[in-house]
Order: sequence, then C-alpha cells, then structure tokens
Amino acid sequence: MKSEAMPLSVLLVEDEPPIRRFLRTSLSAQGYAVDEAADGAAAEEWMRRHKPDLLVLDLGLPDMDGAEIIRRLRGAGETLPIIVLSSRMDEAGKVEALDLGADDYVTKPFGMEELLARIRAALRHRLQRQGEAPVFRCGGLGVDLVRRTVTVEGEEVKLSPREYDLLRLLVSHAGKVLTHRFILKEVWGGDTDVQYLRIYIRQLRQKIEPDPERPHYIRTETGVGYRLRAPD
Repeated sequence: MKSEAMPLSVLLVEDEPPIRRFLRTSLSAQGYAVDEAADGAAAEEWMRRHKPDLLVLDLGLPDMDGAEIIRRLRGAGETLPIIVLSSRMDEAGKVEALDLGADDYVTKPFGMEELLARIRAALRHRLQRQGEAPVFRCGGLGVDLVRRTVTVEGEEVKLSPREYDLLRLLVSHAGKVLTHRFILKEVWGGDTDVQYLRIYIRQLRQKIEPDPERPHYIRTETGVGYRLRAPD
C-alpha cells in the first residue's frame, strides 16, 4: 500500500505533444506524478513495469485504437480508473469506451477544471468500491445500504424494489457514467427496452430530486446513460 505522502501516479497516453505538455504541467501542479506515453505500445510496455493509480487515455492513437487498451486491461482484470480523452463527438464511440470499462469520458476541447473533477471522482469511486461505505450521503440524499432505506432531507422515502435496485446500482458507482446497456443488464438482466429505464429514472427523480425537471442527483448523459453525483 502506498504511503499517504507519495503522490498519486497518472499515466498520460496522448500522441499530441502540445496536449501532453499542457496536461503534464497542469496535473503536476495539482500534485500528481505524471508519466507519459505517445502511443499504445509504449503505454502497454510502461504498464508492464509499473502500476499507475489512474490512466488518462486518448482514443485516437497512431498505432491502435485506445479502446483496445481498455479492452485488454479490463480483460486482464485490471481495475485502475481510466479517463478517456477524445476529439470524437459520436455517441457510439463514447458508449463503446464506457461499456468496455472506462470510468469517464472527456471530449476535446475540455476545461482543465472539468478534467480534474472527473479524475477526483474516478479515484474516489475506486476507493468507495474497495471499501464500500454502508451509508451514502450526497447533499440531502441518504441511502443506507444495510437497512435498505432512503432519506431525503431526513425524511424516509418509500421506493419500489426495482426503484431501490436501480438507485443502489447508481450509488455503488456514484460519480461514474453508467451506460443504458450496463444498467439494463444489471437491474433487468438485459432483456428490456431502454424506455423502461427512462420510466424508472423519471419515477426516482420524482421521489428524490428537489426539482425533478432540473435533476440535482441523477444526471443524464445524453445518448449514453446516467451518472449519480459523487458523495460529499
């Protein structure tokens, strides 16, 4: 286990030197130890010898698609957080990367504050999964995973079994984008139309959101899926 005094290590896989320089400078200024690779082969070679705490990965690499790196890592059982960077705007590419196991996806051009927030959420999610807390709290929302109770501003909210299963899944991956396909597989076994998911998300929002029309907790990732706000 790493000492708390040691900086978290980030492997940056990006083929454009100006972006690498910008990210290295920005991440180093935040206290991260940054290593770099300009293509997929160099990244895989580096990871054979080292174990980063987080991977920031461009999909458009000169020697391979970054999605293939995600596929290989997850296929080998590697759980390190992966933040994808890409100039691709198509939703299919985003869904593919997330379904393969990426923790988040940031589209170029991006703001550094946004990327840093996504990195913090991915690292927090990994710690949460390693030692899942029995009670989730985010603002006025509380979910007791042992007692299976949900409260909003201290008042208990009654959920149907399916609504609770959906919320529990979102809680267990708080801060991470979950694709429609992943949620349907985990909650419904996969053989269900996405419209059912939208109906249950709407019902959940009616019960837990201060303003269901402007969701504070359950965020929609258009064309991809949903993300529950990370805990406080």
